[in-house]
Amino acid sequence: QVQLVESGGGTVQAGESLRLSCAHSGDANSRNFIGWFRQPPGKEREGVAAIYTDDPHTIYADSVQGRFTISRDYAKNTVYLQMNSLKPEDTAMYYCAAGVSSTYHRLLLASSYNYWGQGTQVTISS
Repeated sequence: QVQLVESGGGTVQAGESLRLSCAHSGDANSRNFIGWFRQPPGKEREGVAAIYTDDPHTIYADSVQGRFTISRDYAKNTVYLQMNSLKPEDTAMYYCAAGVSSTYHRLLLASSYNYWGQGTQVTISS
């Protein structure tokens, strides 16, 4: 089993920044990569960024490339999502997820993940 706890969400104005945290624990073999997803109201969940837990390679959705940065603290078992230049369209519930096995190009697909956190709300006001 794997546990994932998100934190850091909130309400900020457009142009400001937020940093989300995802504390992950449990079976290390079941969390080989961590991804951030978001689900705006009334829309489908979409992959935002992902990182391997023992490899520095990252991947980003085109909509956040250059504004968001995913990183990991190996000692703290925490993955961060630094979000800069936030826009109203970034408003969503943000989830982190852990997966066992995936090719690099499938890391932004929800179907690649086995475990999910409860989410943290991010609201951007214009």
